[in-house]
Amino acid sequence: MPEKLPKTDFPRIFEALTSEPIEFIVIGGIAAVVHGIARATYDVDVVYNRTPENHRLIVKALEPLRPCLRGVQTNLPFTLDETTLHNGLNFTLLTPIGGLDLLGEVGGRTYKDLLPFASRVRGFGCEFLAIDLDKLIELKRVAGRTKDNAIIAELEIIRQEQRRLEHEK
Repeated sequence: MPEKLPKTDFPRIFEALTSEPIEFIVIGGIAAVVHGIARATYDVDVVYNRTPENHRLIVKALEPLRPCLRGVQTNLPFTLDETTLHNGLNFTLLTPIGGLDLLGEVGGRTYKDLLPFASRVRGFGCEFLAIDLDKLIELKRVAGRTKDNAIIAELEIIRQEQRRLEHEK
């Protein structure tokens, strides 16, 4: 049976992520919400810059949340530290305030690859970078997950409407 996530406190997750100058881009369900999709999401997905300084900032910001790995045995030892971030890539984490996926790359793309396709947005009481609509659709397609098909369809409708409105200007 899949592990049940605690109800995610999105403002607190974003407060932690923006408490330090961490370089990250929001993707996934929250990015879809930013672009106007009306769907529930249960965690926060971010692509983070894989530099030693960014690793240090991530560890400092997330330490109070006591993150552990999600989807593994609860007795498996895990410490989110700079060495772990350096040696790993993608981390599916669970905290007392919800799920957080730290992704070193997604669809073969890194933070630096995605940065030109991100823009600053405001949400949950914070400012952060979110992936643009076209790139989000592309990333969802690359993931190839059945659960993303309906989201892709909704995002494409939003994109069509945006283009129609731009054309009318």
